[in-house]
Amino acid sequence: MEKTEKRAERYRTGLIDGLPIALGYLSVSFTFGITAVGMGISPLVAILISMTNLTSAGQLAGVGVISAGGGFAEMALSQLVINIRYSLMSLSLSQKLSERYTMPHRLISAFGITDEIFAVASGKEGEIEPRYMYGLITLPYIFWAGGTALGALLGEILPENIKSALGIAIYTMFVAIIIPPAKKSRGVLAVVLGAAALSCVLKYVPIFSGISSGISVIICAVAAAALGALLFPRKESAQ
Repeated sequence: MEKTEKRAERYRTGLIDGLPIALGYLSVSFTFGITAVGMGISPLVAILISMTNLTSAGQLAGVGVISAGGGFAEMALSQLVINIRYSLMSLSLSQKLSERYTMPHRLISAFGITDEIFAVASGKEGEIEPRYMYGLITLPYIFWAGGTALGALLGEILPENIKSALGIAIYTMFVAIIIPPAKKSRGVLAVVLGAAALSCVLKYVPIFSGISSGISVIICAVAAAALGALLFPRKESAQ
């Protein structure tokens, strides 16, 4: 009985810690739903995408590849480049997992890893229990899928000017994410400006007109990251 109460308490703690993340995801996923439908994706498919994924940047790039008629290889490469950071987050978080974390628990938890969930979980003192992690993931997942459903379905009846305004919200979110670290780090600023400049070149220079949006994302991400690593290498900490 006592063990059951402790597990329930851990789950409730996770729910509470995940609520602010969930509220933030609601507006972003609402915008994703509108954006996906606007690109020609059906509302049902948009909802299924959010129910089987939990990555705003990856999903936006994915529907872009789908709407442009891209192939499976292009989709796989773009998702690999965009989402590979989650593998590094999971490896880092694995050092804090308790002994109760069996392989099934690890697989389920890995599905729910996002930037924000990783930040909260990694900042929690002590070991992380499966029940806590499930609680932390539950509300963000529900709000992410639910917000997408609202955006995909209500997007059909909202006025065009409102949809256009909401359609840029996801891009403002990206700007809000990159500006604070760019102000503190010249390396981050160089990577952001390099990626933006290269993206403009690929978009507007006629010789590159045959490159699809998915491949453009890959080229910009890899080239900008390589530029940052070359010009601003991370110094090894002193032992």
